[in-house]
Amino acid sequence: MILETERLYLREMNQADFRSLCKIMQDEETMYAYEGAFSDTEVQEWLDRQISRYQKWGFGLWAVILKKTDEMIGQCGLTMQPWKNREVLEIGYLFQRPHWHKGYAIEAAKACKRYAFEALGAGEVCSIIRDTNTASQNVAVRNGMTITDSWTKHYRGVDMPHDQYTVTRRPQIIGSKQNANSFSQ
Repeated sequence: MILETERLYLREMNQADFRSLCKIMQDEETMYAYEGAFSDTEVQEWLDRQISRYQKWGFGLWAVILKKTDEMIGQCGLTMQPWKNREVLEIGYLFQRPHWHKGYAIEAAKACKRYAFEALGAGEVCSIIRDTNTASQNVAVRNGMTITDSWTKHYRGVDMPHDQYTVTRRPQIIGSKQNANSFSQ
């Protein structure tokens, strides 16, 4: 287990999670921001990429497990993503549609923000979100992020405008009760 919240725990994905990942990534409505559902091959490549990220950086998108049922209901975590001419630390999230609108995405995303600031010592973290993805935009705003930049990505043969939502770790204030592990809510 990497992280734990009130209702969830996050852990590294492994090959046994393939079918659960397919429930997310092969749903047309869930994957609209990616221009449609993924094939089995694309899901496997996604899973392989996360496992590679764990080995390279010690983090990636993690399986989000609902404690009550021990079911994988989504994925959320940290990845290094290209943004214009640099790489940025991003919080990403994708959940099975039956688990939307229950607060799981923001619960997991807030835990990932804490992890980025406290465990990794990051100065800032972002979420890169397609301009039409209102639900993910709302999660970013609830996670204390604001739009700091825009860029059009080319993916699956489509130009996709994206906004970068960013939150910066608050610096330690000398002489206050705030400590080095504090962050913006």
